[in-house]
Amino acid sequence: MPRLFVGLELPEEVATTLASLRWGLPGARWIDPSDYHLTLRFIGDIDRRTAREVENELSEIDREAIPISVTELGVFGGDKPHTVYAAIAQNRALTDLQAESERVLRRLGLKPEGRKFIPHVTLARLRAASVLDVADYLAAHARLPVCHFMAEHFSLFSARETFGGGPYIVEAAYPLQEAAYPLA
Repeated sequence: MPRLFVGLELPEEVATTLASLRWGLPGARWIDPSDYHLTLRFIGDIDRRTAREVENELSEIDREAIPISVTELGVFGGDKPHTVYAAIAQNRALTDLQAESERVLRRLGLKPEGRKFIPHVTLARLRAASVLDVADYLAAHARLPVCHFMAEHFSLFSARETFGGGPYIVEAAYPLQEAAYPLA
């Protein structure tokens, strides 16, 4: 059974910029920059027939290219931090693509996503990282390098059945139309 998700790939230059932040946090297990992505919708383990249906139905999505901006670093987990991420600015086009992906998958009978959509790129998973170490790391990287790009396609990814998932493989890529208001 393939483990699938819908997401956006990051251009190499953005991944390289984010990879420069891979230091200074004890207990961090850094994600390989080649696996950086923005998840729109996690699907999970499904049978091959359903995977083919997902691949076909996603090809019907017709949207414009999406401006993407990395805004800041953050952490999930509060008092028990478990993930360091680069936050992505919400915008209407991104939210609409995520919502349409969700509708397509639900029409195919897949269960709805249980988590709120928080656009981000996971940079590290944390093992026993102290709240103080995480706070120091975030303070040291408060001036995040500017990262902007136009997402010109979205992808269906597969992942290994392991904790952390990678390496990720693009199973199908779906073009987005040229944006009416391209990134300046």
